[in-house]
Amino acid sequence: MLETLTLNQQRSKRQSMAIPVTLGLLFFAALLAMVVGAVSLSINDISTYISHGLSSSHSSLSTRVLFEIRLPRTILSIAVGAALGICGAAMQALFRNPLADPGLIGVAGGGALGAVTVIVLGNSIFPQTMDVIGLYVLPIGAMIGCLGVCSIIYKLSNRQGQFTIITLLLAGIAVNAIVGSLIGILTLVSSDSELRELTFWTMGNLGGNSWSLIFPVLILISISLVGLSRLAKPLNLYLLGEAQAQHLGIEVSKLKKHVFIYTAMAVGAAVSISGMIGFVGFVVPHLVRILIGPDHRFLFPVSMLLGASFLTITDVIARIIIIPAELPIGLVTSALGGPFFLFVLYKQTSRH
Repeated sequence: MLETLTLNQQRSKRQSMAIPVTLGLLFFAALLAMVVGAVSLSINDISTYISHGLSSSHSSLSTRVLFEIRLPRTILSIAVGAALGICGAAMQALFRNPLADPGLIGVAGGGALGAVTVIVLGNSIFPQTMDVIGLYVLPIGAMIGCLGVCSIIYKLSNRQGQFTIITLLLAGIAVNAIVGSLIGILTLVSSDSELRELTFWTMGNLGGNSWSLIFPVLILISISLVGLSRLAKPLNLYLLGEAQAQHLGIEVSKLKKHVFIYTAMAVGAAVSISGMIGFVGFVVPHLVRILIGPDHRFLFPVSMLLGASFLTITDVIARIIIIPAELPIGLVTSALGGPFFLFVLYKQTSRH
């Protein structure tokens, strides 16, 4: 009993320290992302921009690089990392499985199918639309793919007012398989230039996005983050079991629907602009759960902050490892997340 009390005290201490520590890490990561790159910027450049604000003229190279390239990219990496972090935690709670991640429900695959369809068939099917929409066409195509897949999975999982997890899981697996085969077919018929573009997109990329592209994504992600954060206490009760949660006043089917919808919205928005970025939604919440426990009142905010920090730092690594070229960020996250996934599998099998 004394040992249990000591463990609880240690966990409580880690919980109280987790948010300040991850906030500090995020501040460091954001500063690093704005300073480091093919064009080096100093802390003084950043402080000058902040002190003058948006009203200053962006004539100097350093200020233009900061405002038009580094700052939007840093904000995007923070938003996407936070979305993947909290959505991974939500999926692990929904499936009651620490190996779950947002990719299970097929949102990322749907986004990839939409984007690949635009890249390979866009100019031949709707060339005038491609000319009018311009830079927006790829994110719009990816978002349509996300929404289409989510609609199918939602319809299959929501029968007679009951939202069943096993059907959600099986539908997600089946749809992911179908999407994978369709992407394979489109890849085979693509030209060399299209193949390079879709390969780079499916590996993840945070660069080349303007403020006008980022703002709609930030709005969707913000709505989802707030919505999921409000579900922290109900999810704590849900972990006790569906019957117990129902007895304590939780509308379990409604809770599942809300988790699915908010997760689909956040991941869909993230994938539409950044491409496929793997393992963040799995690695980050799992690591946070090991450190501070399963209480979602702490797990959600810390997963957001650590996910944002992790993705921002990996984006810096992707930018500088082969300057002046860049690695797709999905390669870096997979290189870091893959070994961690194997470690978790090993620990799981050893425990049983």
